[in-house]
Amino acid sequence: MAAGKRVVVVGAGVAGLTTAVVLAEVGVLVHIIAEEVPGVTSLAAGAMWGPYLVEPKDKVDQWGQRSLEVFRRLAEDPATGVRLTSGIEASRTAEAPPDWATTLPGFRPCEPAELPAGFSAGYRFTVPLIDMPTYLDYLLRRLEAAGGTVERRRLASLADAGPATVIVNCTGLGAKDLLPDPDLRPIRGQHVVVTNPGLTEFFSEDTGLSPDLLCFYPHGGTVVLGGTAIDGEGGLAPDDGATASILTRCAEVEPRLAAARVVAHRIGARPTRATVRVESDRQEDDVVVVHNYGHGGAGVTLSWGCAEEVRGLLADK
Repeated sequence: MAAGKRVVVVGAGVAGLTTAVVLAEVGVLVHIIAEEVPGVTSLAAGAMWGPYLVEPKDKVDQWGQRSLEVFRRLAEDPATGVRLTSGIEASRTAEAPPDWATTLPGFRPCEPAELPAGFSAGYRFTVPLIDMPTYLDYLLRRLEAAGGTVERRRLASLADAGPATVIVNCTGLGAKDLLPDPDLRPIRGQHVVVTNPGLTEFFSEDTGLSPDLLCFYPHGGTVVLGGTAIDGEGGLAPDDGATASILTRCAEVEPRLAAARVVAHRIGARPTRATVRVESDRQEDDVVVVHNYGHGGAGVTLSWGCAEEVRGLLADK
């Protein structure tokens, strides 16, 4: 896309902000419109890089690897909120590690003595962990430095985005009603943020399709504990029962967490569909719409790869 063209990006979660940065930094005039800046669901993310439970696999692998390259570079600057962190992903049923994990630095199977009670297999690797409030603020600063602008308002339809040659739809779960897209559904996620009792490594259980997750991600003075994955639920109010269960599950693996003080609750609704949607179409008014949504719980993991795919789709527009 020629420099100087005006593009409206709708949505300010990690997909919208990353896409806006990628476009603005090649000279496109980018204007974000979003009701929430940054998006609540992205703020609630864990967030550990890993292209898990998301399709189509061939594209996801490409998008995820490109994002991994970028996150590794960003981890060189502490101000980004990205850090390369070692830790363990474990299973109670001796599951084989996913392909993506075996290529990560430091990958190796765990010795039995490294695993918590009740776990039969696990593997250690080093991966980007992203402190989302810090990271999203970083993206906003980077967008501003590139000349992008942000407007906070709710849209009733994409047509309400105002005059634009191109609209990039990064509305996440909002696309269900905005387009509409009946294939989109929420998967509610809840994390609990606690004071850090001294943890420096992450832990994650491979829980498959269970709604009850188990993970803890240290971010300096705090630790993000997870979590839940409740299919079909999109409410954002804290669930005290879920909080108690998360704290119990995590403390069973890491007893030091039992005395940690709760400092925040983070709740989001993962925008989930059978496949991530990154494609363009032309509306009746000749406005080009490029869609970039439906990333489920892998929005952070796929963010840079999908944003660059959007840029490629706009190259000849």
